[in-house]
Amino acid sequence: MTQSRADFHEQHLASAQAEARRLFAQKAVLQGAWLTWVASQLYTLQPAEYASMVRRALQCLQQLPEK
Repeated sequence: MTQSRADFHEQHLASAQAEARRLFAQKAVLQGAWLTWVASQLYTLQPAEYASMVRRALQCLQQLPEK
């Protein structure tokens, strides 16, 4: 039996958010090279649905006001 999209999302949400935080934390370290690096990291994530979840979580983090 295949997993529904909602079940997949629920099962992997915390992991995707943690991965997005890990990637976002490197922004200050890598600075100008971060965008290329993060794109390559996202490209390696599988399955594609998980990569999309991480990408959306990363977009949310980028929209937060900087401290």
